[in-house]
Amino acid sequence: MNKPDSLGQFEQLVLTAILTVHEDSYGVTIHSKVQELARPRSVSLGAVYVTLDRLEDKGLVASWLSEPMPERGGRAKRCYRLEALGERALQESAVTAKRIWDGIAEAWGKEWAKEWGKQWGKEAK
Repeated sequence: MNKPDSLGQFEQLVLTAILTVHEDSYGVTIHSKVQELARPRSVSLGAVYVTLDRLEDKGLVASWLSEPMPERGGRAKRCYRLEALGERALQESAVTAKRIWDGIAEAWGKEWAKEWGKQWGKEAK
């Protein structure tokens, strides 16, 4: 199978959202999680849907229609899941992000990394 192209930051956010919302992975819940991950940046629902379409075209995600929902007036939801290729692309992005973080921490010092981690609610190692 072909190696996936590198992911853009927004694609990484969308794939991470799908990964974390699991079975409840449809447009509105994905958008909500992307908003949380991208804060303080604002994210439009349309941008999420365009990205979902692009990720599906690349073979990184798959979608299907759920059964009609009574609370939605009988309308079905389009649900999404990561494909194996999407999981690999997200893993590669995470490894790259870790190398970047390690390089920054090395250049600016462990104390900076520790303070930055506290500021963002994460303890740096």
